[in-house]
Amino acid sequence: MKYIWLIILLGIFSSCKQNKSDNKASANKVETAQAIKINTDSIQLDVYDFNGFKKFLNKKDDKIHVINFWATWCAPCVKELPYFEKLNKTYKDKQVDVVLVSLDFPHLYETKLKPFIVENKLTSKVIALDDVDMNSWIPQINKDWSGSIPATMIYKNDKSEFFEQSFTYETLENEVNKFLK
Repeated sequence: MKYIWLIILLGIFSSCKQNKSDNKASANKVETAQAIKINTDSIQLDVYDFNGFKKFLNKKDDKIHVINFWATWCAPCVKELPYFEKLNKTYKDKQVDVVLVSLDFPHLYETKLKPFIVENKLTSKVIALDDVDMNSWIPQINKDWSGSIPATMIYKNDKSEFFEQSFTYETLENEVNKFLK
């Protein structure tokens, strides 16, 4: 089991490689965020272990639920976040609920995650999943999930699809529209 956990962590990190210029840009952004002292006191960040998080995975309320697993350190995740934000804004009246599940490390919630939420003006619900037992919860989300991010689950009642990939807005919208029919 230890080796599976290590493989999953390597998969997560390898799927979110950044080039050096991206790393420098991110570092500069963080330094800037700390320099201007963004007020994150008003940001309510709900943090769940997997047992608490399960309630987001099986709602039977005739809404389409879009659950995106991401982290601030994952370049492909950050790149696609605007598409989820646009989807949230465009489809809110069509019973589409977007939840952004951060897999950031708990010690970075105050210094990285909350400033990121403020800087990027995220309006979708953002929650943090803080459960180190990935070997148990990853296969409960999807038995074929390697643990790499970004990953997205879209479901409505008993119909569900899982995507271990990045999205463009068009592909994300197409997948959601399949649930509207």
